[in-house]
Amino acid sequence: QVHLVESGGGLVQAGGSLRLSCVFSGRGFSSYGMAWFRQAPGKERDFLAGISMGGGTTSYTDSVKGRFTISRDNAKTTVFLQMNSLKSEDTAVYYCAARLLSVVTDRPGLYNYWGQGTQVTVSS
Repeated sequence: QVHLVESGGGLVQAGGSLRLSCVFSGRGFSSYGMAWFRQAPGKERDFLAGISMGGGTTSYTDSVKGRFTISRDNAKTTVFLQMNSLKSEDTAVYYCAARLLSVVTDRPGLYNYWGQGTQVTVSS
């Protein structure tokens, strides 16, 4: 019923930029808060950024504040993550997540749907 597909990952040098996209297929995109998480090998899946259903409120984890920007286009049913000033420690698989009629949370178990992930590798 709901399907999320991330894209835009790749290999980039430290200090560079990437923009990730997450396309929401199905009904009711504007009824979901959306978020980006990432997971490095051997580590837990960590919250990065979230955006409210209407896009009016955003939140970020401290490690990406000032570098990453989350946005959404409800007409295109797409969420974006603009990543600037990338560091080697940003290397991970990045995931898009959706939570129905709820505020954004940093707890991954509370999200209803997940994308397949897109790999971001930052070389130094």
